[in-house]
Amino acid sequence: MADRVTTKNKGISELPLTISAQDGLISQDEFFNKKVASKDLSSYLLLHHGDFAYNKSYSNGYPFGTIKRLEKYPQGVVSSLYIAFKPNSSISSDFMAQYYESNNWHKEIYKCAAEGARNHGLLNVPPSDFFATNLNIPITKSEQLKIGRLLNAVDHTITLHEEKERQLERLKSALLQKMFADKSGYPAVRFKGFNEAWTNRKLGNYFDYEQPTPYIVTNTNYSDEYNTPVLTAGQSFILGYTNEDIGLKCATYKEPVIIFDDFTTSTHLVTFPFKVKSSAMKILTLTQKNDSMYFGYTSLQNIKYKPLNHERQWISIFSKIKIGIPISKIEERKIGNLFERIDHLDNYYQQKIERLNSIKQSLLQKMFI
Repeated sequence: MADRVTTKNKGISELPLTISAQDGLISQDEFFNKKVASKDLSSYLLLHHGDFAYNKSYSNGYPFGTIKRLEKYPQGVVSSLYIAFKPNSSISSDFMAQYYESNNWHKEIYKCAAEGARNHGLLNVPPSDFFATNLNIPITKSEQLKIGRLLNAVDHTITLHEEKERQLERLKSALLQKMFADKSGYPAVRFKGFNEAWTNRKLGNYFDYEQPTPYIVTNTNYSDEYNTPVLTAGQSFILGYTNEDIGLKCATYKEPVIIFDDFTTSTHLVTFPFKVKSSAMKILTLTQKNDSMYFGYTSLQNIKYKPLNHERQWISIFSKIKIGIPISKIEERKIGNLFERIDHLDNYYQQKIERLNSIKQSLLQKMFI
């Protein structure tokens, strides 16, 4: 089903490639921000668009290495440690590319693979053994093509949503720089009708600080007997929990609050009832109820600060940091609402990407033998 590629570069291409599990065959400049290949690329294997390469290095989640098809560039070169090949007319290239996205080929590599004695992390798979591995494929080319096209369509949809998410992140990053006052006291970009200079307030005057009493957790899924989420520091603990009526009666916090995580110096806006497991998590609430929680939350993302280890550091350092505040509460709420919409839309795309990736993994398990 495939022919080995053994053509040496000999000065044809100056584009050294590496294999990324997420990005496929990608240039070293793009992946590492530098070339890690040797200056002399003449001994490297020359790949053309549509050729495959097998990186025998194993890593967490990829116990048998990675096989990818060259798709981004017309040609490039890879280390001779890779096994390179191209599909012949007996198999659909798209089907083969998706087949190697599944785990179905692992059992064949397992039969012949052993860890190299000298190169830790590199599987000892000779080319002769690799090309002797079996693939289970549909007899008819039309079924191969249909499977390849379906999975390619899922990949394309995932890529589109990932690009939308990146565009939102770039937009948010630009607005964080432009919509908050600089040293002059004025933002570079603002809503129409607002011209006044901003004022400064200390964080200790904008937020009330609370050191919560940790909730004792006896199980491992961080949810108590009433299904109220129990949050713990250092985890992306917001995902997966919803603000359902069940658990309201035993929730420690019911109003939206900001959680400051000492371990990661990150902030999270939580809008559902929850309890707290770790004393490293600090609770911030608005000092003045007419302030915008989301404006304050977004302002915190503009601040560079070091981890806080105890309450005294909050009082002496964090609470004294000044942030710019619009004179008009209407402008403050407009800015908060804008960033809230951006974050909600970003979360929407993240959830769609997660669902699509879940669909892709399910199809990879069920559409191959």
